[in-house]
Amino acid sequence: MSEDLPDQGTVDRVPVAVRSPMQGVVVAAAQNGDLGATGRQVVVLEAMKMEHVVPAPCAGHVRGLRVALGELVAAGDLLCTLDPGGVEQQPAAPQQAPQAERAELRELRERKALLQDEARTAAVERRHAAGRRTVREDLADLLDDGSWVEYGGLAVAAQRARRSPEELRTRTPADGLVAGLGRVNGDLFADDRAQCAVLAYDYTVLAGTQGTVGHLKTDRFLEVVERLRVPVVLFAEGGGGRPGDTDYPVVSGLHTTSFSLWAGLSGLVPRIGIVSGRCFAGNAALLGCSDVVIATRSATVGMGGPAMIEGGGLGTYTPEEVGPVEVQAANGVLDVVVDDDAAAVATARQVLGYFQGPLPGGECADQTGLRTVLPAERARAYDVRDVLSLLADRGSVTELRAAFARGMVTALARLDGRAVGVLANDPRHLAGAITSDGADKAARFLQLCDAFDLPVVTLVDTPGMMVGPEAERTGLVRHTSRLFVTGASLTVPVVTVVLRKAYGLGAQAMALGSTRAPLLTVGWPTAELGAMGVEGAVKLALRSELAALQEPERQQLLDAVVADQYDRGRALSVAAAFEIDDVIDPADTRETVLAVLRSAGPPPQRAGRKRVIDPW
Repeated sequence: MSEDLPDQGTVDRVPVAVRSPMQGVVVAAAQNGDLGATGRQVVVLEAMKMEHVVPAPCAGHVRGLRVALGELVAAGDLLCTLDPGGVEQQPAAPQQAPQAERAELRELRERKALLQDEARTAAVERRHAAGRRTVREDLADLLDDGSWVEYGGLAVAAQRARRSPEELRTRTPADGLVAGLGRVNGDLFADDRAQCAVLAYDYTVLAGTQGTVGHLKTDRFLEVVERLRVPVVLFAEGGGGRPGDTDYPVVSGLHTTSFSLWAGLSGLVPRIGIVSGRCFAGNAALLGCSDVVIATRSATVGMGGPAMIEGGGLGTYTPEEVGPVEVQAANGVLDVVVDDDAAAVATARQVLGYFQGPLPGGECADQTGLRTVLPAERARAYDVRDVLSLLADRGSVTELRAAFARGMVTALARLDGRAVGVLANDPRHLAGAITSDGADKAARFLQLCDAFDLPVVTLVDTPGMMVGPEAERTGLVRHTSRLFVTGASLTVPVVTVVLRKAYGLGAQAMALGSTRAPLLTVGWPTAELGAMGVEGAVKLALRSELAALQEPERQQLLDAVVADQYDRGRALSVAAAFEIDDVIDPADTRETVLAVLRSAGPPPQRAGRKRVIDPW
C-alpha cells in the first residue's frame, strides 16, 4: 500500500464506514469494487430539490453498498464501506483546461450588450445626426469611471401582446428609463459625499415616454434614493405618458406613485433636472419638481405636448412652439441655460458640488478691486455680478434664473472653497426694487439654501419694494411678504452687506426682516440707509413748506434738507447709531464674511428633512 494514503485508510486496513450526513433520497451511488480517491463522489442525495454529494473520506475500494437508488435515508444511516487496501498511489491530477463559459452567463452578457449604444447603431446615428448625445454617453460624462450600478436594465416595455420578446429586448431596452447609482466628482469629494443617483429617460426608446414598467422602476428606485439620502440627477427629455402598453390592466393610471415619490424628496436630497430637446406632460412634471433645472438651448418644455393641445381644441403647434427656452427662461421655469448636452452635464457636476461639501481654498481676484467696483456717482447703475465675481472664488459662480425677475440675482458660489448662496439686488432693473417675481425668486432660493445647509450672503442695493397700481395688480402684498416669512424661518448663517442703497421694507426683507436678523450686517462706505428714499421722504415731509415757496427758494430748501438727510443716512452715521454692526473697507468683505461663517461652524447633523422647497 502506498505510504501517501490517508491515515484513515492505513490503520490495520479496517474498512471505513461512510454514513449519510443528512436525510435525503439516493439519486446516484458508486458500484461495489469501484476505485475511489479521497473526495471522490460515493453517493448523491437529494433533499428539497437540491443534490448533495457525499465524498469518500479516504482512498479505497467501495464495498458493501447498503442503499439503492430511490431509497430514503436518514442522517447517520450507513451508505457503504470503503476498503483501503490495494489502492495504488493516485497520480497527480492533470491540469484542467479552462471551462467553457456557461450558457446562462453567455445569455446574460448578450442581454446586457443590448443595453449599450454599440447594439443600437441606427438609433445612435439618428441621435448624433440631430446633434445630440445618447443617454449612455451623458452618463459616461457625468459619472466617475467604474462607479455605475444599474437598476432594472433588463426590463422591457409592457407590450408583450404587441411585440415579440426579441423585439422588446432590441427596441425597448430598460423600458426607455435608465436608473442607477454612481459617483460624481469623486476626485474632489470622499466616496460618501460623491455618491449620486441618476434617472434618465432615453428618447431613442419610444420617444422617452413613461411606460408602465418605467414607472415601476421609478417607484422602486426613488424608494432606494430616500433610504440612501443621495442627490439625484434627472434627465427629463421625453413625451410624457405612453398609451401603448398592454401587459397591465390600466384605466386612468392615476394611481401611479412616481410623482408623489419624486415630490416627496423635496428638501430631503438635492434634485438636479436636465432637459434637452422635447419634454412634455409627465416628464415636465418631474422636471418642474426639481430643485435646479438646467436646459440646453434646444429644449422645449410644456405640461402638454402638441397632441394634447390639439386634442383640447386649443390649436395646432409644433413642439418647438409650445415652451421654447426663451419663454421658459424668462418666466422662471429654467434655472440655467447652456449651449448643449456636454455643457449641461458639466453644469450639473458643478451644481452637485455645492451640495457635496467644501473644497480646498479657492483662488480669488484682487480684493482691492471692490473699492472701485461701484460707480462714483451714487445714482449710476452698475452690474452687481461684477461685485460677486470679485468676491467669490474664480469660476465658482452659478447664477440661477438669470432671465427671470432680473432685478434680483440668485447664485450659488464658493468663498475659500465653502459653498454659499448669494442673494443680491441688480440696480440696472428698476433700480433694484423688489417686485412680486423678485420676491418669489428670492424666497424660493432662500428655501433651497436652508434645506441643504448653505450659508447665505445678501448684497443689498435697493430703493425698497416696487410700488404703484401696476405693481399691486401682481399681488405684490402677498408675494413680497413671502420674503419676510421665509427669511424669518432660516436656520443657516446669513451675512448682509449693504453696498449702496438700503431703503424701506425692501432693504429689511433683504436682511431677513431686520438688520439684527443676520449674524452680521455691515455696510460699505458708499452705503446709505433709510425708511424710504430720501428725496421722496423730504418732499412728503415738507409738502406745505415747499408749496409756500417760489423758485429758486423752493429748490434751495429741498436741496439743503436732502443733503442733510443723506448725511444722516450714510453708513457711518447709521453705524454710529448702532443700527448696523459695522462699516468695512470693501476690500475686507470676503475675509469678514468668511470669519463669521467659520465662527458659525459646520451645520448640525440631521436625520430627516428640514423643510420642503417650493417649486416656484
